[in-house]
Amino acid sequence: MANIKEEFEKRDGTKFPGETYVEELLKPIFHDQREYLFGAMFAIHKAHTTMLIEQGILAPAEGTEILKGIKKVEQLDVSNLEYTPEYEDLFFLVESKVAEIIGEELAGKMHIAKSRNDMGETMYRIVIRDYLSTMVSEARILYEVILEKADQHKETVMPAHTHTQPAQPTTFGHYMVAIADNLFRDIERMERALSTVNKSPMGAAAITTTGFPINRERVAELLDFDGLVENSYDAIATGDYLIESAQVLISTMTNMGRWIQEFLRMASKEVGLLHVSDAYVQISSIMPQKRNPVSIEHSRALASSAASEGLAVIHMIHNTPYGDINDTEDDLQPHLYEGFQKGLRVIRLMTAVILTMEFNKVRAEQQARENMITITELADVLAREYGVSFRKAHYKASVIAKRATNIGKELYDIELEEINEWLEDIHITQQDWESIICPKSFVEKRKITGGPSPEIVKDMIERRKKACSK
Repeated sequence: MANIKEEFEKRDGTKFPGETYVEELLKPIFHDQREYLFGAMFAIHKAHTTMLIEQGILAPAEGTEILKGIKKVEQLDVSNLEYTPEYEDLFFLVESKVAEIIGEELAGKMHIAKSRNDMGETMYRIVIRDYLSTMVSEARILYEVILEKADQHKETVMPAHTHTQPAQPTTFGHYMVAIADNLFRDIERMERALSTVNKSPMGAAAITTTGFPINRERVAELLDFDGLVENSYDAIATGDYLIESAQVLISTMTNMGRWIQEFLRMASKEVGLLHVSDAYVQISSIMPQKRNPVSIEHSRALASSAASEGLAVIHMIHNTPYGDINDTEDDLQPHLYEGFQKGLRVIRLMTAVILTMEFNKVRAEQQARENMITITELADVLAREYGVSFRKAHYKASVIAKRATNIGKELYDIELEEINEWLEDIHITQQDWESIICPKSFVEKRKITGGPSPEIVKDMIERRKKACSK
């Protein structure tokens, strides 16, 4: 065992950083910092230095020189920066690059009253804020596209499903308003998460602020934050902004994934309701008849993957100490960033698909006539027009459904005379029967708030579009 240890230490080294530590931790972390945090880091350096000058903590000449050095290093091609054991991370490498320009003494002053701790938390919030802002903007575009499609199909009858089975007639417009409303609630959740994230931890320093007379509010203003995470311990220790961001990612992608799955069902050849634009389908390498709606399929997979990144964030925070801790930092952050990147891909793909897809109105109406899904209206008519108790009316409607099933007929295939025989002591009119078996009539009668009647759906759409334009 001793020989194995000696051989390992000969290769890996006995002083920090060991080769394994470099390859498996420091290098990957450096690359993540370089990819995601470079811009945010320089924004903080500039804001903090500006504040130090304004507060008289730095002499104007010193501050101006530091800002020149910062701006010069900021212009470096970030892809050329590589990890070196001489510097533990990007934070120290940047300081060394500034020092090469303005000297170590002056470069060291740019860190007066700030720490890697408050800088790190602030960088994370800036990056997440940008992702959330972008997601809100893109999701609003998708929301408007869904509403527009709903407007085009407020009279397009189709079957609604419960427990994955044909249930009652509705319209494609009614369905699209439903998923628009679901998305809008997620947009509201995004905006609340953005409000939580967009608070500045700067000035908390390591965790207890500083003895220098800094102005935390001024730094927050310069960095476009809405305010402060006031308590300095909270500013460094909290992970709730990460949890809230992860939760909104999980919620949005899970909710979208559900109707994306339904779109795939509707786009199948057997169902045949959705026709995805040629721009968003792929053909088979061997089966020439295939039109594979892979844009929707990839969206489903990406939505699941994005949600799993959010779950990873929550699990990594779970049961960690309330303080400065690595678990919420370098190893966690990329999960959130990659989750938002995937989520944005899903939103943009589905915006394109919905904007360009066609819905088969004729086939949808035919499906809305099948499987006896208007039978609820028979029970309603018996109770409403013929004075039958609803429980008895429901029973009689179920008898009709069972008998029609036994003889393999749809309701519209059965003559009224036979229906009245099955009803026994009740005889409905031809007009009532034709209304009962008509999916359009079924939909038009449902004028209750939130129902599928075209005039109700039109009102819902108009109110939502008006709210969007404010």
